Amino acid sequence: MPMLTRPRAVIIGTGFMGRVHLEALRRLGFVDIAAVVGSTVAKARALADAFGIDRATDDHLACVTDRSIDAVHICTPNSRHFEIAAAALDAGRHVLCEKPLAMTSAEAATLMTRAAEQGVRNCTCHNLRFYPMVQQMRRMREAGELGDILVVQGTYSQDWLLFDTDWNWRVERQHAGPLRAMGDIGSHWCDMMEHVTGLRIRALCADLATFHETRKRPAAMSDTFAGEPSGPGGAVDAAVDTEDFGGVLLRVGARARGAFTVSQVSAGCKNRLSLEIYGTKASVAWNQERPDELWVGRRDQANEIVLKDPSLLAPSARSYSDLPGGHSEGYDDTFKQLFRRFYQSILDPAAAVDYPQFCDGLRQMQLLEATLASHERRGWVDLVTD
Repeated sequence: MPMLTRPRAVIIGTGFMGRVHLEALRRLGFVDIAAVVGSTVAKARALADAFGIDRATDDHLACVTDRSIDAVHICTPNSRHFEIAAAALDAGRHVLCEKPLAMTSAEAATLMTRAAEQGVRNCTCHNLRFYPMVQQMRRMREAGELGDILVVQGTYSQDWLLFDTDWNWRVERQHAGPLRAMGDIGSHWCDMMEHVTGLRIRALCADLATFHETRKRPAAMSDTFAGEPSGPGGAVDAAVDTEDFGGVLLRVGARARGAFTVSQVSAGCKNRLSLEIYGTKASVAWNQERPDELWVGRRDQANEIVLKDPSLLAPSARSYSDLPGGHSEGYDDTFKQLFRRFYQSILDPAAAVDYPQFCDGLRQMQLLEATLASHERRGWVDLVTD
């Protein structure tokens, strides 16, 4: 069998994430995009034409069973993830799936098992790990510069669903699952915190709130983050049973404690993932809205703001930055970094895995289910920490 040199990928989903995945793959330069799959042929054709891709279809099965396809990107609403991923795995394809991996932990566990049985590469797209300064925090912790972790805290706050006229498929439980803000952005915060600290959340206590129990559902949907409260054709009142806000207390590792909030109704916060880690030697804090800056705090020395410069990063963090100091790297670059590692592992079966896999997607589903159970019971819930 000839050695694979240019993997062929298919993108399933034509919304915000589908476009982001397409752009990131094009920037890699060594992956061919063979097809775009949409909920309708028209949607697939529009996105494919924008990127000069010949094949556009609404038939995902025809694509995932096509032997010329090596990898499948799943960028659909959450409710479609399991069926598409399962079909792709059964066909022996490598799979990269947007988070959350599935609608339940049972589904996620099934996908993890199938991927292992098929011996294919699998990835849950927790891309936010891949900011250079996030990796710098991780390497500082690994080097012992922070000491023992005592406290973790932060938020993931947005404002794009602040008004009752704001609507998106994520609002609807049947498409997104029972948790919206926690599932959509809270899972990113938890994944990043555990990735950076190397510690597992072992118990949590959550409180969720839905401020808009009724929203105006437009007759025509607008794109995610489009800033268009309603499309043409007016809107109707629709009941909402997914949360706008969540607050969670944490017990982390053997002794650390923490807390975080998630919100999609915080005016002025566009995409503010803030992570603060406080250790016995030093502290670090990072804000996604200022991604090239890392705050380092100390008790007995002056605090400092470190600006991203690969020449000054820890050696093992430098490969997450492609541009020199003073040249910003942001959200879109995290996808490029993740995809590069995913496809390099496809090209080299012996390569180490340096990206989140389906086991990480399962972990987040377990955390989400514990969060919902805690809210419903109004108390602490323990988690298995393998």
